[in-house]
Amino acid sequence: MDRKIIHIDMDAFFASVEQLDHPDLKGKPVAVGGNKERGVVAAASYEARAFGVRSAMSSKLAAQKCPELVFVKPRFARYKELSLQIKEIFFEYTDLVEPLSLDEAFLDVTANKANNPSATLIAREIRTKILEQIGLTASAGISYNKFLAKVASDLNKPNGQAVIPPKEALAFLERLAIEKFFGIGKVTSEKMHKLGIYSGKDLKAFTLEFLVGRFGKAGRHYYDIVRGIHLSEVKPHRIRKSISVESTFEQDMEEFVLMREALSKLCEELKSRCHKQLLRGRTFTLKIKYKDFTQITRSKSFENPISLEEFFPVAVDLLMQQPLLMPVRLLGIGVSNLESREKGLGKQIPIPYSPL
Repeated sequence: MDRKIIHIDMDAFFASVEQLDHPDLKGKPVAVGGNKERGVVAAASYEARAFGVRSAMSSKLAAQKCPELVFVKPRFARYKELSLQIKEIFFEYTDLVEPLSLDEAFLDVTANKANNPSATLIAREIRTKILEQIGLTASAGISYNKFLAKVASDLNKPNGQAVIPPKEALAFLERLAIEKFFGIGKVTSEKMHKLGIYSGKDLKAFTLEFLVGRFGKAGRHYYDIVRGIHLSEVKPHRIRKSISVESTFEQDMEEFVLMREALSKLCEELKSRCHKQLLRGRTFTLKIKYKDFTQITRSKSFENPISLEEFFPVAVDLLMQQPLLMPVRLLGIGVSNLESREKGLGKQIPIPYSPL
């Protein structure tokens, strides 16, 4: 409880960047990714969220919910550029920065470069600098552990912050709806509802043995977090587990020759990413999503890292491994079991995770 943890979460990051770079989009409902006919929404502006548009929603459904929705193509290079600028602001205060994605990160400011004893004031300074230097708003959560900081950052979104001090944590968690607990998704919350668990107070009534029996190892996690116990430290470097690329087609594909062409383009993109990051892997995976959104994966592992030139023939081999069940709407490929190309064969090393 002596730690001071901040969780910074950019507000509708991808969509906000598009509105920043294209002033004509300000105030309009914006969806990044897909179009009115097909695809998936990667991010939605707050104007679009007011109509029920959410990330990971099919773009066709999003267009039905919001007929005035403006679809824009994602520009990940631009998002990463601004994400790196945001990261530099974080480093002005602490080197203990743990990125979760391009748009959010944990910061441990228990001991900080500004010698400021108030994590609340540091969070406000960071948010002000992001707005003044970059033009985007961010929300923040402050508490004594990562779990509570993450929950707190969602309380006053957008462009706000909240603090959960130690003496208020247990009462706060008892009042909190089970769906608001970070790490408890829709499926788990539905299972908990069947057990009569709708709030932290309900969850707290169950024994450790019962929760482990129902939810396995996660049961221990649920037992701890509702009591304000979360000992995970802010880790400034994370091991990257995989690199992947994928493509959703404008029309469902049935012809093998067209899929082969699509795989060729995906392999070129994957090769480029692996080359830039000086990474290689020993496992290659193909993802196939059918027109009914059913998804399957096929993988092949090798004793030694796969050369970049092998990507395409391995991808085609996996595609032909079994007959396709129906037209395909998406293909994706990736490599895992990564290691650095600079460090010699067979040596697994931690790879710094760089996006935010």
